[in-house]
Amino acid sequence: MFIQTTPEAEAEGKLREIYEADRKSLGYVPNHAKVFSLRPQVLEAWRAFQGSIRKNLPLRRYELVTLAAAKALNCRYCLLAHGAILNKNGVSVDQLRAILTNFHDAGLEPAEVAMMEFAQKIAESANEMTQADVVTLRALGLEDGEILDITLTATMRSFASKTFDALGAGPDAVYDELEHQLSDLLPA
Repeated sequence: MFIQTTPEAEAEGKLREIYEADRKSLGYVPNHAKVFSLRPQVLEAWRAFQGSIRKNLPLRRYELVTLAAAKALNCRYCLLAHGAILNKNGVSVDQLRAILTNFHDAGLEPAEVAMMEFAQKIAESANEMTQADVVTLRALGLEDGEILDITLTATMRSFASKTFDALGAGPDAVYDELEHQLSDLLPA
């Protein structure tokens, strides 16, 4: 990391609780937690915000939208973390490779492709969004609440990806195998 973060052995108070909970649930303390170690209240708020969005979308849709935004933002860490979640939940490495290469031709449902296009456009140029972008999602059966959730997912990913990249938070070691399998498709 580009900044000095708080090591596990030195964590106190709220940060210690967060680190211990991560170690208990994940088996390690992820780099995304460490990057926020100087502001544990921000980490708690970000996780709560992320959770409040995530609970409104099916896991697969949430992760595909996140993946699209992370790809548009060129965030290696987020691509691996969310690619790993998809892989753990039924998306093969081959299909993940197809999604990262060209999600339009990866065997996804039309609504999934449209959601990914929407998220990608938000991450790349939100100021160019139009009513037509929303109409496209509505035509595929998505309701306004879901469209808001997709938008929040993509914009929240922008915050996270840019924070991690700006401060040099690299992928966690648990993603090493997936990183090897996808290395030719990942940003530097």
